Amino acid sequence: MNVDDTIETRVLSAADALFYQYGVQSVGMDRIRDASGVSLKKIYQCFPSKGALVEAYLRRRDRWARTALEERVADHTDPESRVLAVFDWLYDWVDGPDFHGCAFINAFGELGAGSQGVVEAVREHKSAVRTFLRGLAFETGATDPDWLASQLSVLLDGAMSNASISDSPTPARHARSAARTLLHDAAVAADAPAEPAAGPEEPPAGHEEPAAGPREPASTAPGG
Repeated sequence: MNVDDTIETRVLSAADALFYQYGVQSVGMDRIRDASGVSLKKIYQCFPSKGALVEAYLRRRDRWARTALEERVADHTDPESRVLAVFDWLYDWVDGPDFHGCAFINAFGELGAGSQGVVEAVREHKSAVRTFLRGLAFETGATDPDWLASQLSVLLDGAMSNASISDSPTPARHARSAARTLLHDAAVAADAPAEPAAGPEEPPAGHEEPAAGPREPASTAPGG
């Protein structure tokens, strides 16, 4: 492995642990220097600014989260179980000692308004997760997998935020239950027979069409 790659990995590992636990704004570069054992000069050779390091940290978090999620879902073959496995994974994560909320929501809350790079990293991550959920929704046979994926995405983000605030994994269980309800509703909608096309409206009973009267003579008025 290239020496610079090793240094970059050390810096990113230190930044990941510190940024995620304490927040981006409260962690200075000197603290990352101390935790990584890499001089500030070498850190800035790898990452020209703290903003660049924050973006790299979010990209790393994105890879970790999506890989872990995909591996958990891959353990299941039933379409509904694959969707619910997302929330089982979430429960196990938020129930662990290293959970400090969603890194992307946290970073956006701290820096989103002033950092286009952070905005892009956060939105790309959320979009990628939603695309993954859309694939799972499609597997269930939902008539509108895009709509179902959006609902599941809201449940996922909401559960993470509430679990962080309440310091409890219970919101992940609530989200799983809500996801099951959404899957049931989607299945019912998919199985519902299509309504027949509306034909011409029948006249009410006893109704008789008026008899055609004599035609009016053609007008002879100018312009008629």
